[in-house]
Amino acid sequence: MTQDAWLRTHPYLQSVSSLHAHVEKALSELSIVTAPVPSWNSYIADFLGGVPFLLSPVASIDFAPVEVMAGALVKRLASSSLPGNVAEEARILNTELHCETHPPRRVAAWLLDENVFTSECPGLLRYLGWTALSRYLCPVTGAFGNWREEEQWLRSYCPTCGSPPAMAQLVGIDQGRQRFLSCGCCCTRWRYKRTGCPFCENEDDRRLGLVTVEGEGGLRIDYCESCKGYLKTYDGEGSETVLLADWTSIHLDVIAHDRGLKRLAASLYEL
Repeated sequence: MTQDAWLRTHPYLQSVSSLHAHVEKALSELSIVTAPVPSWNSYIADFLGGVPFLLSPVASIDFAPVEVMAGALVKRLASSSLPGNVAEEARILNTELHCETHPPRRVAAWLLDENVFTSECPGLLRYLGWTALSRYLCPVTGAFGNWREEEQWLRSYCPTCGSPPAMAQLVGIDQGRQRFLSCGCCCTRWRYKRTGCPFCENEDDRRLGLVTVEGEGGLRIDYCESCKGYLKTYDGEGSETVLLADWTSIHLDVIAHDRGLKRLAASLYEL
């Protein structure tokens, strides 16, 4: 499955696809740096204790380049022709990020805590901020995935940034099937128990359900009657780049909302 093929059958996603393309083009015109891979030795105790890497006091990540990258990205978009109200919000956000009263490391701190300052455009800040931060962290999240023992985490929140999962994927066949959760913020994927709600940890099958939609390439909605939370799930393999991108299944969020279900994971697309 390619993105173009998916968009041909889901033309209503074209606007968000265009926004992605616009942001990616703006990023390609910037000087992009990536974080060096740290030593994991000092983090072992926190990992075993369930502390996400970026929230650990021993995490040796310099976020200063993220501030530069995010600021430059917002500034470039503020002077571009974006659809709808996005251009105006980018101009407001550009003013906010260059306000001298805001502390250093403000973007990263806001993304991980959201108490550093109040933004008039939180949806756009979350989207552009995580776009820059996830790009900066790409080699770190890759190395982290190779380093950690998945069986020693198995928690319902992201081992990298601590966010609840936005999506899930079922891989394998028959009794050997495994479920991996996917972070919509930093793009980390991690293993989780095969059944049960990752939000309230309910394991009563009578309180768990699913919604399938014809023609959705293996995508479905898993939900919990106890907490009303839902998880978009890709039941298949081979099209992860498209079907785990979160924005490519925004229409499933609409279906879930119309059924009275709640998205308990952060969304980068509340613009």
